[in-house]
Amino acid sequence: MSGWDDARRVLAVRLDTLGDVLMTTPALHALLEAGPGGREITLLTSTFGARITPLLPDVGQVVIHDPPWMKHGSHPAGPDADLALIERLRDGAFDAAVIFTVYSQSPLPAALLCHLAGIPLRLAHCRENPYRLLTDWVLETEPERHVRHEVRRQLDLVAAAGVPAPDSPLRLALPASARERARALLDEAGVDRSRPWIVVHPGATAPSRRYPPWRYAEALRRMVVADGTQVVVTGSADEVEVATDLAAAVRDGVVVLAGRTPLDVLAGVLAESSLLVSNNTGPVHMAAALGTPVVVLYALTNPQHIPWMVPSRVLSHDVPCRWCYKSVCPMGHHLCLRAVRPEEVVDAIRQMLREADAPASVQPSGGGVV
Repeated sequence: MSGWDDARRVLAVRLDTLGDVLMTTPALHALLEAGPGGREITLLTSTFGARITPLLPDVGQVVIHDPPWMKHGSHPAGPDADLALIERLRDGAFDAAVIFTVYSQSPLPAALLCHLAGIPLRLAHCRENPYRLLTDWVLETEPERHVRHEVRRQLDLVAAAGVPAPDSPLRLALPASARERARALLDEAGVDRSRPWIVVHPGATAPSRRYPPWRYAEALRRMVVADGTQVVVTGSADEVEVATDLAAAVRDGVVVLAGRTPLDVLAGVLAESSLLVSNNTGPVHMAAALGTPVVVLYALTNPQHIPWMVPSRVLSHDVPCRWCYKSVCPMGHHLCLRAVRPEEVVDAIRQMLREADAPASVQPSGGGVV
């Protein structure tokens, strides 16, 4: 498209959370690689999304904003902050803006901000006619015609600007210091890194995406007792209680690191581990970016966020109310997860660990750690 080949300063707008930002990294990399020499990518993202940005290799600068048209846990920015953002974007002298959204979101508020900031090229998916708010309009066809993986959706968007965008892994830059800190923490906790060990991440921001803790405990108890598997339980500071309760239910063989791993150290722990077992949440996408195999307890709320380009097993129980896109189960039964039997989890873990021990020549492609 006219002008995109020469755009040196590109604003990427992704106002969602950590996992969504990670699933946009292949598109960000494609944008950077296809540009003229010296192209710079600035990411406009939310407070939650910004947590992962220090580990993103293709992002130069980060602008943080929590706008009123997005769902955020904290209070969104007020009008004065919105106006200040317009001025900050204007000062950035961007040549182009790419607005990344899920199909249920409108890009028009962000497009208006970019228009008022004087950014000449503005690209997004949009359902209704944006007229001049977007210079490059890709008609929104989801979910009526098809539903794509979130990564593919964003790659298709930049492809509309003439950017070569084949499937490629998620990208995450793991500092050597973070890996060293992770190893030290694991050694201090008594994990024998010479033997296989797995990470279990039992939390998730949305209740609809949480596998019942007692079922996690039953599955892990079998792994620890029958196989001698070492288990490391991770989580945020808000998830220490659930992690501690899970460890207590399993009793022996479980180390709790919840609340003790800054995001870069969590990445180091995931990179060192044999396998991640988790609900559908941000660490799944971190593991995918690092090439760490995943067993994901996947609530049938959204079909677009399964692990991308990494060895994985996706466990769920089919229900008529699948793809509800709800944070709380609207039916109240939570059967898409609750009906997954612990023995299914055990079988998936064992299968993935066997595959991890297979010769490298038969292993699926890994992630995009740099």
